[in-house]
Amino acid sequence: MKSKKQAKAACPCGGGELSACCGRYLAADAPPAPSAQALMRSRFSAYALGREDYLLATWHASTRPAALDLAEDAGVVKWIALEVLRCEAGLAGDAAGIVEFVARYKVGGKAEKLREVSRFVCEDGRWYYVAGEVS
Repeated sequence: MKSKKQAKAACPCGGGELSACCGRYLAADAPPAPSAQALMRSRFSAYALGREDYLLATWHASTRPAALDLAEDAGVVKWIALEVLRCEAGLAGDAAGIVEFVARYKVGGKAEKLREVSRFVCEDGRWYYVAGEVS
């Protein structure tokens, strides 16, 4: 039986073990996420893990902010769960894709949720987040 210390880390996106799920895309030398949904899940995990570098690297240059200042949110915002509601296109061979999701989080202990329809594009075999419409 494994101790809690030896237990494998769960992926913030809810897809299983971190190293077998989003963790395989978060490493500096990792392959790119193979689909819009995989990129969206890995970006949720990056928010949960405070990985501003990954978020900026996977944000399309046409809409990417200069910085996100995630350090200011550390200890205040806690990302809890992700639910993918629908995906349109966004697979290998597609030029674009849409992923609609609900992200649950807490701010100062108060439960909140973010529902967004995100747009992604694929350039040179790499998916990028372009923009999202919050509803």
